[in-house]
Amino acid sequence: MLKIAIVDDEQRTRKMIASIIQAEINDIEVIGEAENCSSAHQLIKSKKPDLVLLDINMPGGTAFNLLEKCDKIDFKIIFITAYEEFAVKAFKFSAIDYLLKPVDPDDLVNAIAKVAELYDLSNFQIKLNTFLSNLKSSSKEDKRIVLRTAEALHVVNIQDIMHCESEKSYTQFFLSDGRKPIVSKTLKEFDDLLSPFGFFRSHQSHLINLNYLESYEKRDGGAAILKDKSVIPVSVRKKEELISILESL
Repeated sequence: MLKIAIVDDEQRTRKMIASIIQAEINDIEVIGEAENCSSAHQLIKSKKPDLVLLDINMPGGTAFNLLEKCDKIDFKIIFITAYEEFAVKAFKFSAIDYLLKPVDPDDLVNAIAKVAELYDLSNFQIKLNTFLSNLKSSSKEDKRIVLRTAEALHVVNIQDIMHCESEKSYTQFFLSDGRKPIVSKTLKEFDDLLSPFGFFRSHQSHLINLNYLESYEKRDGGAAILKDKSVIPVSVRKKEELISILESL
């Protein structure tokens, strides 16, 4: 049975989450609730939950202040946040589970069910460490992303991604060290994440890191040539934009 602790400064939210869990999910025990960092720390120490539903902003400190107090993070976390843009992008880079406020009951049930089914603390530690590292880093060059394949988790520096290619509902990554992990997410999801970091959607099925762009050739309707001599198609509507980018480099 999975033991859950609920940490949120709003009593109404805590009660709503607890009632949904008790009504909708089997083999789950809510072992306690906390409203701030201090009470949450005591709850975690005394009750040793398997999973903590953790609000990011609370009286007396943030969720990250709470994690710093813990001698060992031997539990999994689903973060809860009302701050969409910054926090959600950080979660997605690290493949960390999160819920947005106001908490949707279906999202809550699905997130907990995924944790219960795929409970792997060592994988979670990798994702959490990547998440915390990204939060501390102010440099785009130091940002890392967690790529989850069927076989393993790959923690990759964003600037080591040369290009990505769509494979239906999957995305294949081509890394500078020769690895080619395939992830069960669409290229559009990674386009949204990586475009602020110098990536360019050259084609419906291709995303390239402009740091590896070497030239543009007019073959077969247009192609981007990368430094490793990869030939990446460029759609007609993207050609002028890519040429303009090359001229500005």
